[in-house]
Amino acid sequence: MNGAWLDIEQVRKKFKTDTFGLPKNQIQANDSIQIRLVREITEWLDRPITEASQASVQFKLRKIGLPNCESFEIEQKDSTVLIWASGSVGHLYGFYELIRKKMLGISDVATVATPDQPIRMINQWDQTDGSIERGYAGASILFGDTRKLENPDYGDFAVRDENSDPFRHDNQRVEMYARMLASVGINAISLNNVNVRGLGTRLITYPYLKGVQELAEIFRGFGIKTYLAINWEAPKHIAGLKTSDPLDKEVQTFWKRICEEIYKAIPDFGGFLVKADSEGEPGPYKYGRNHAEGANMLAKALAPYGGKVIWRTFVYNSKQDWRDRSTDRAKAAYENFMPLDGKFEKNVILQIKFGPIDFQTAEPLQPLFGALRKTNQMMEFELSAEYLGHQIDVNYAVPQWAHMIRTNTQFADLKKPVVAEALAETAIDQKNTGFAAVANVGMSPFWAGNPFALANLYGYGRLCWDNFKEVHEILTEWIEQSFSTSLKQTKEIIFDILATSNETYKNYTAPLGVGFMVVPHYHYGVSINGYEYDRWGTYHFADRNGVGVDRTAKTGTGFTKMYAPKVAARYEDPKSTPKDLLLFFHHLPYDFKLSDGNTLIQTIYDNHFAGYTAVQDYLVKWRKVAGDIDEDVYQEVLKRLSQQSQNALEWRDQVNTYFYRMSGIPDERGRQIYQ
Repeated sequence: MNGAWLDIEQVRKKFKTDTFGLPKNQIQANDSIQIRLVREITEWLDRPITEASQASVQFKLRKIGLPNCESFEIEQKDSTVLIWASGSVGHLYGFYELIRKKMLGISDVATVATPDQPIRMINQWDQTDGSIERGYAGASILFGDTRKLENPDYGDFAVRDENSDPFRHDNQRVEMYARMLASVGINAISLNNVNVRGLGTRLITYPYLKGVQELAEIFRGFGIKTYLAINWEAPKHIAGLKTSDPLDKEVQTFWKRICEEIYKAIPDFGGFLVKADSEGEPGPYKYGRNHAEGANMLAKALAPYGGKVIWRTFVYNSKQDWRDRSTDRAKAAYENFMPLDGKFEKNVILQIKFGPIDFQTAEPLQPLFGALRKTNQMMEFELSAEYLGHQIDVNYAVPQWAHMIRTNTQFADLKKPVVAEALAETAIDQKNTGFAAVANVGMSPFWAGNPFALANLYGYGRLCWDNFKEVHEILTEWIEQSFSTSLKQTKEIIFDILATSNETYKNYTAPLGVGFMVVPHYHYGVSINGYEYDRWGTYHFADRNGVGVDRTAKTGTGFTKMYAPKVAARYEDPKSTPKDLLLFFHHLPYDFKLSDGNTLIQTIYDNHFAGYTAVQDYLVKWRKVAGDIDEDVYQEVLKRLSQQSQNALEWRDQVNTYFYRMSGIPDERGRQIYQ
């Protein structure tokens, strides 16, 4: 499972007779990507580099005709393959594309490719004690004690047992990870948790900067820029200043000095990732400043070096009163950032979650997308499956992500209102847009805990590169490469399980866009009222008459008004609201008739029965592949599917019982619902 889709034994078989040609005068001593490409060929692939004109695979330079330095063209001339690019990073991506095509058994490898998004980023939520916030695949591969491989959930995210040198220094594993990321086109990584604690605050200073430099050198060779998440109060913690006010001269001088020190160590450092004024994290609001003032202060310190500020918009009042139905957490990002449109520096990028709440099974598009017109934006996803099964329950979430980036904002004055394209149209610097995702890897022997969860990492990268690539085609690619020696029937079973898994998970968890019926804090398993009376603003408002949150302009919180008029009108009316989002936008009676003729309560019952049945079917199918794949992989997936089965049973019975008790309406199909 070394990189799953990069099974080196199988890759080497595909290239066992190939030689590679790279002109000697093309290898630059200071070109770390070119040096890495040579190592990938001679060490990882174990193939020789020969005289360019005699090689079966030849790297060629083309300075014009390709959109940017990451673009490439693969040309096939009889038995010779030519990989054209304007430089080393394009050659590296072309090299991995050639591997993919050969692993997929594609005989005609000719293609031209350029990434749809300029920034394709991974956010590690790794902490300097080796733990990972919302990590479900073991300890950090970047930080921590080399003897500790597990990541226990203590019920809080406090940093524990830090060493004076917090880095794991497992460079072989980091190199493997960097290869995985580069092979699907990822070009940026933030190393540490956005909730910056403990020594994480000091990663921007020596001696800890040496460890960051060590990691940056590895990622650099794979064309991946390194970023760090920072603590807003670093001037107080590190320099002993009395304030972190972004307009304070001493604070500004502190950050300029920090940037100067970082760029001396890491000249290609990407910049800072910032979570501010959110869930207890400090920020500029503390000093009466807005987020543009905070972000711009950092942007000016980074600008001389080409650095960027990636500023998360996950900002909301986390002390909401459940009694107050006028306050709506879904409106928070829009209300905080829409008034600041056009006020951010050109090297500031707002990192915005794809939905207005928090990576739930079903959410509408965050209305900031398309509404912001003079601000750089990135869309954020979560690979780690915090609310989507913890990488225990199988859940191929790529279809959900693809739906979000392909959503039409319906703003008539945009030439390209589809989100993936609107990001560039509404930016002040088109190079400063893209996607980011919270990582899902750890020290698990299967990288992501559940071997199937790697399909999401692969799929995210491929979707970043080609925003309109068909999601089932992406899944087929991953299966063909990850289970290359398995029978066709085995691959078909894996496809059937994964292709339906996102819908299955959605069916047996919270109904029709409600969300958050999970065990508080841990977010795994059912707890229907776990968040119903708390401060986080995540309510379902179920009562004896109905369920759902009224977010309409006419009678509710007014959230619908934040969309373009056509979208707002669609969401305003329950008859035109998409089924998956019905209870996100409306509080409806249990006997409300959906477009398919079923009542709301019957749909809740049907979905939860169907979800559980589908998981049972997964178990039956999976047992058929025994003996055809690696035994460790088989047993790990079997264990997790068995746990998912129990989990789905609890979701089905608790949710159905809860709504039966609330409504008093029985299942019209006569199935057992516990009273």
